[in-house]
Amino acid sequence: MVKEKPNSTRIYDKDGYRRRAACICVRSEAEAEVLLVTSSRRPELWIVPGGGVEPDEESSLTATREVLEEAGVIGKLGRCLGIFENSEHMHRTEVYVMVVTQELDEWEDSKTIGRKRQWFSIEEALTQLALHKPTQRHYLQQLRNSKNNSSPTANCIHVVTDDPAEDELLERDADETGASNEEENRTTSPSPPEEEENTTPTATTEEAENPPADKDDDDDPATDAAS
Repeated sequence: MVKEKPNSTRIYDKDGYRRRAACICVRSEAEAEVLLVTSSRRPELWIVPGGGVEPDEESSLTATREVLEEAGVIGKLGRCLGIFENSEHMHRTEVYVMVVTQELDEWEDSKTIGRKRQWFSIEEALTQLALHKPTQRHYLQQLRNSKNNSSPTANCIHVVTDDPAEDELLERDADETGASNEEENRTTSPSPPEEEENTTPTATTEEAENPPADKDDDDDPATDAAS
């Protein structure tokens, strides 16, 4: 299901890129855990909350509004991580850090589309985002890089997220993490009895490692606020 927002209007910058904003929500100042929400299109997968900037709206306000709508959290907005450009889908997302101070029991998207939220370690979040939103892994990389940098919000850096070399590196990291988890499972899982034959059809390695591709929620040209 794609979330449709009534009366939403797309906002573009001078270069023709759609303007978006998002928040990396952290549990504490230590920034060891981040909050992800389920995708509206594929609810078994996790994404960073965010959406389109509305007319006459500052990107920082967009970020706080979107996390309230999508994740049901309120917090203290901190530094800007950067403006992340995706030239393939023609949007630029201004990403902020928010320290969460309140988690609502119910929120807009939980009631309308059944969206869920969950805390992940940085490593777990990187693995989850690799499944559906690999470009959002750049947000977490920048979170790590900027943790000890007290630069003000006004100094948001410009990050191009569709650089082939960097994306290849991120994908390789995800593959290595998956291989490590698979090896650990083989080591700790008991072997089945030799005399029993498993006749249940299973997914091939290629199918397991490469789930069917799907358009990113916020990249759908027909929906401005889908996320």
